Amino acid sequence: MAVRKLRVEDFRCLGEVDVDPATGLNFFYGENASGKTSLLEALFVLGRGRSFRASRKDVLIRDGKDAARVIVRGEGHAGTFQAGLEISGGRAELRVNGEPASNVADVAERLPVEVIDPDVQDLVSGGPAERRRYLDWSVFHVEPSFLGAWRRYQRALRHRTALLRQGARGRELDPWEEEMELRARAIDEARQRALAGIVPLVRDFGSSLLDAEIRLAYRAGHGEDSSLGTQLAAGRERDAKMGQTVKGPHRADVHVEVFDRRARGRVSRGQQKLVAASMILGQHRYQAEATGETGVLLVDDVSAELDRGRVGRLLEALSSIPGQVWITALDRSDIGNLQPDRMFHVEQGKVTAVV
Repeated sequence: MAVRKLRVEDFRCLGEVDVDPATGLNFFYGENASGKTSLLEALFVLGRGRSFRASRKDVLIRDGKDAARVIVRGEGHAGTFQAGLEISGGRAELRVNGEPASNVADVAERLPVEVIDPDVQDLVSGGPAERRRYLDWSVFHVEPSFLGAWRRYQRALRHRTALLRQGARGRELDPWEEEMELRARAIDEARQRALAGIVPLVRDFGSSLLDAEIRLAYRAGHGEDSSLGTQLAAGRERDAKMGQTVKGPHRADVHVEVFDRRARGRVSRGQQKLVAASMILGQHRYQAEATGETGVLLVDDVSAELDRGRVGRLLEALSSIPGQVWITALDRSDIGNLQPDRMFHVEQGKVTAVV
């Protein structure tokens, strides 16, 4: 998949911007606060339904304006498509090929987008939710049945938790716990299959970027000595007191090790960035190999937290991956000898094609 045209209107500091990117490597340079990150953020919000910079969507609207819009024309194996997002009045409306989208998944399956930004090390240093989201993104694209299993699991989880809060402890919980156990098995197995495919690719990128082996291991959100259903039944009193269900795939994690020790809190920020970048790059390549469809990789402020040598290694890795890549930096010199297919200058919310 490749973005053929991006139009942004009143998003952050961007007014009306049109970008016609190359299908390969695209480079955007300009001063801080010029709009480079906002451009990448707009594309990410459309593809993921959330920002990598802010939790509230209203802050994405340009000051003094009522709405922000992002429109993409793309092309993949299934042909061309158009996807659009309008943020207004605290609401976000998605459309695909002119029709309202029922949810973010309708856009995400057509516009697979990933990001390596200055805070990407949160994938390593942050909580388990970050790593679950990382893994589930690959499962979503590679195994179409995963989304349905996850939604059914979440429905059963909500019902069980609600019943516990209402004082239920008996047989009325049984059907929901049985449903959770059934769907959890499918979820855990799909995650393990995806991670098995990702691990060797992450290992290769880790060797190139860090001269170190990165190890990833799936940790299910429940013990393996008995079934999830048995653990849920045994934990009813505890879960009722805590007001939440503490066992299940919604509590799973991906254990990350590098330099023979756990990466979280044990290595420098620069090393954490390279570990996380290796994970994203490995994921990106895995999805391309598993589906035959490439995605869009966004790399914001490529040199942040890294010395020149490590930046060079990262740029070399980026030039080798399949699909469309968008890279931002302060200056042309930040990408050394890398030759992008298209280059753009960003200044005061305007984007101008240079090459």
